Amino acid sequence: MKFALVACVVLAAQLPALAAPPMPLGLPALAPPPAAQVVLGEALFFDRRLSANGTLSCAMCHLPEQGFTANQLRTSVGMQGVSLRRNAPTLLNVAYQRTLFHDGRAPSLEAQALMPLLHPDEMANSSVAALVARVTALRTYGRLFAQAFGDPRPTGPRIARALAAYERTLVVGDSAFDRWYYGGDPSALSAQARRGFELFGSQGCSRCHVIGERDALFTDHGYHNTGVGWRSERQRLQEVSVQLVPGLNTRLAADEVARIGVPDVPDLGRFEVTRSLADRRAIRTPTLRNVALTAPYMHDGSFDTLEQVLDHYAAGGSPDDPAQDPLLQPLTLTSEDRRALAAFLQALTSPQLPGRARDQGR
Repeated sequence: MKFALVACVVLAAQLPALAAPPMPLGLPALAPPPAAQVVLGEALFFDRRLSANGTLSCAMCHLPEQGFTANQLRTSVGMQGVSLRRNAPTLLNVAYQRTLFHDGRAPSLEAQALMPLLHPDEMANSSVAALVARVTALRTYGRLFAQAFGDPRPTGPRIARALAAYERTLVVGDSAFDRWYYGGDPSALSAQARRGFELFGSQGCSRCHVIGERDALFTDHGYHNTGVGWRSERQRLQEVSVQLVPGLNTRLAADEVARIGVPDVPDLGRFEVTRSLADRRAIRTPTLRNVALTAPYMHDGSFDTLEQVLDHYAAGGSPDDPAQDPLLQPLTLTSEDRRALAAFLQALTSPQLPGRARDQGR
């Protein structure tokens, strides 16, 4: 731990500002964040001592080696083993998101950064003051804050700015699709994936997962009820899939689950922020970049594979959900079409991902 932070301090001293690197192919330009803030933010991101009992870090739900999400569980595990309500979204290209969280309740990365640190089921700090006291007690951070902000004293806004600065560096493009579509390399994309791209447009997928002329974030930054929440709620009334160990599930009746746990709170998505009935069960449109790496899928992690996602959309979502977005309609897809769409989605994977594990704790 000491040596890792000393290395961060040295790096911060050597890099007062980041030079603007060339943006990965397929992505809009971004201004680089201050290098010293990035170094501080990275140290904070991987430090388990920032949680109330010293067991959780940001990186434990957003693992670099798993596409900055968590592949093993449908929803993340929080303080003292509590199951959180939603799937951990990837942080790759999070710098481009206009709102944060599945329901969009945070308007910026800075606004988002402290929320998991303060949530009682996540990192469980009782207040911003308690968090600041915790970081202040870790004396090696003083020099990092001095390098980043000209003052060694941690504050809530400075912690948020540093974490946001680090997250803004998690930018990846240069996928096979980018090299073909934006780079003009005809050999970069297979014929099957090119067919999938055609279907992606003709079947309406690109209405929400937008592809621009110069770059593509594969999101409209909007909120849509795709019928997933309705489907999951109805399944919970019947039986539940319970993961025993990664790769091994069993099914329990709803009354069996009730005897060993607490009832799930219905997830009303964007409605919980706006209180507008039009937003019932609506969820922010996720990016599809690196989607092959970020299973399980949907806000509740209810789909394990891309094939299951395609099945859901081919069926028109959950047509019996009275609040489902009318954009969703049943699709006519052959088995060959499904394989082509899956090949296109696989082609959105970047060849190199940022980040490395630096788990820091006691």
